[in-house]
Amino acid sequence: MFKHDKQLLMDVKVDRVNPSYAVMLQDQLGGPHGEMKAAMQYLSQSFRIKDPAVKDLFLDIAAEEMSHMEMVATAVNLLNGHKVDAINANIGNIEAHLTSGLAPMMTNSSGYPWTAAYIETTGDLAADLLSNISAEQRAKVVYEYLYRQINDNGVREMIDFLLNREEAHNTLFRQAFNELAETGSLQDWGVTEDSKIYFDLSTPGKYFDRLNNPQAPKFSAPDKQNAH
Repeated sequence: MFKHDKQLLMDVKVDRVNPSYAVMLQDQLGGPHGEMKAAMQYLSQSFRIKDPAVKDLFLDIAAEEMSHMEMVATAVNLLNGHKVDAINANIGNIEAHLTSGLAPMMTNSSGYPWTAAYIETTGDLAADLLSNISAEQRAKVVYEYLYRQINDNGVREMIDFLLNREEAHNTLFRQAFNELAETGSLQDWGVTEDSKIYFDLSTPGKYFDRLNNPQAPKFSAPDKQNAH
């Protein structure tokens, strides 16, 4: 069951109308690293999770990503203003000026519709958590690119909030990953001779060597590091 609270997670304001930047920001609504992708990925992954704590984490973050989607859509709406003007929509897609009456659409910045092909779900908790960590990192990178290309204080305030929330989600997923036992794709890691070989196939130069004691991936816990 879902409930909707009309109060945004954070108030969204823009200093001025900027349709060109609205097109750029659109990518974080319906693009491959955007909020819709994150929300649907974590939600679809949660259906298979048996651990109640991890399932709750996935659902909490999925719900927050939907809140982020709402914030981005609000900003796109404000940046588009109220004047339909396809002739002067000089970057990205002009579809909002032709078919949606400036309403934010579930497309990327080039006008391609959002697709479920963006979602990565394997049913293996370790693989899905690593996908989510990567998704949060990529989303932060896109927000950083967007931040550098706008001087609007209201937009920058929203982006700063969102990219810091991506960091929080990244940290939470890494903490959940660290709690995994040797199950699923983490079982029997590095036990065969083949898993210890390094092929030096790009020559000249050899910067890595044989893997003497391969270990399943782990992440440091930032909270524990900063506790001293």
